[in-house]
Amino acid sequence: MILIFLILIPLLSGIMSFAVKGDGAKALALISSMLTLAVAAYVSGANYTTPITYSHEWIPTLGTQFSLAGDGMSSMLCLLTGIVVMIVMIVSVNKEVEKPGAFYGFLLLSQAGLMGVFLAYDALLFYVFWELALIPVYFLCSRWGGEKRIPVTFKFFIYTFVGSLMMLAGLIYLSMQTPGLNSYSWADISRAGASLPPQTQQWLFWLLFIAFAIKMPIFPFHTWQPDTYEQSPTPVTIILSALMVKMGMYAVLRWLLPVLPAGVAYWSDTVIIMSVIGIVYASCIAIVQTDLKRLIAYSSIAHMGLMCAVAFTHSSVGMHGIMVQMFNHGINITGMWVIVSMIENRWGTRDMTKLGGMASVAPNMAIALVIISLASIALPLTNGFVGEFMLFNGLFRGDSANHIAIMVIAGLGIILGAVYTLNMIQRTAYGNASATMVAAKDLSINEYIGLAIIISLIIFLGVYPKPLLDLTSGIAGLIVK
Repeated sequence: MILIFLILIPLLSGIMSFAVKGDGAKALALISSMLTLAVAAYVSGANYTTPITYSHEWIPTLGTQFSLAGDGMSSMLCLLTGIVVMIVMIVSVNKEVEKPGAFYGFLLLSQAGLMGVFLAYDALLFYVFWELALIPVYFLCSRWGGEKRIPVTFKFFIYTFVGSLMMLAGLIYLSMQTPGLNSYSWADISRAGASLPPQTQQWLFWLLFIAFAIKMPIFPFHTWQPDTYEQSPTPVTIILSALMVKMGMYAVLRWLLPVLPAGVAYWSDTVIIMSVIGIVYASCIAIVQTDLKRLIAYSSIAHMGLMCAVAFTHSSVGMHGIMVQMFNHGINITGMWVIVSMIENRWGTRDMTKLGGMASVAPNMAIALVIISLASIALPLTNGFVGEFMLFNGLFRGDSANHIAIMVIAGLGIILGAVYTLNMIQRTAYGNASATMVAAKDLSINEYIGLAIIISLIIFLGVYPKPLLDLTSGIAGLIVK
């Protein structure tokens, strides 16, 4: 029953927020995020012993149930969602937005959808929550985004909605293959999918994978992402890049690899090649960017490309590394977006050619930027190192005949990542202060708190990753058999 609260708290709070005006909506959203995080922390702690499940009759004529399960991977992503949304609410306390009731209401509804995606153990329920997470983001981008928000949001919606319809068609087909009455339960879908002829699994693979690839996104399904990140308000960008891309990666691990093993085996090399191309391509594009938001957007494509490549290596240590890195990437990318938002709010630009010398006018902000940036390029003793080491270990142990070459080419992402990240630090934080970098207030109290949470997690999980490793340790073996 405790799993229901992970969905109900943000869902009901989001609905209530539409009726609340002014600072009351902020307070409600902050309280809701704290309560949700407390429940997520409890669920994660309970998963050290046994997964938590909940099931109730929903639409029996369709063969679907309201079935939830919180195993190590699900509870870890729910914990990440709770942390990220709470940080968003904390750093937004002193920010003014138009119609805050609607703004925070949509954010909380999106959180409810995300929690449902990570917990659903019924395919139709999974699809419902998948759409519930998407629709509020569409309204947030189109209403509170930048100057080009309308065409950019339309492109984002078309991409993701078409992918969602393909996924729904695939799930319906799988449910029709279940014995007896049609069933959407994960167990029945998995058995039905695995028993299909290899040729059927091969075409069915793409119905599911394209939807997940768009959401991650990986090359060549990534074109909606940089523009959407650039035009979205920062809280929405954080939700998109820290959490929604994890929906796609989670769906691959939960709803693709165990369900269509023959299709996965047939197309693994193709997906790995696509992912590795994306790593190098996105890293090279990031190097030439001057806009901070676009640089971070392309860096995220490279990071997710590495995770996607490892997902198809059939490596147990690689699967474990994906789960660890999903959490760590979510924390690090949140920190990067928070810093970029502070820079834009204080100096009115994200253009690195107009920045410089931040360390002399806002030293605490510069220190936070350096720590979070180094974690994003996997410096040892930061949280990013642990997962990335496991990912490359997984590539090295992969089933592909060219696993060594793949690992070497993917390793270029580390070198290129260091190039654009260190260049960004140098051009933004150090050097001579540009004319636009006038003296500005350093960190406010709420910004201190938000960044302190992020940096504490970066250092703690970099030095002592055991809690995160233990939480997700039993799941990799269930995916890779």
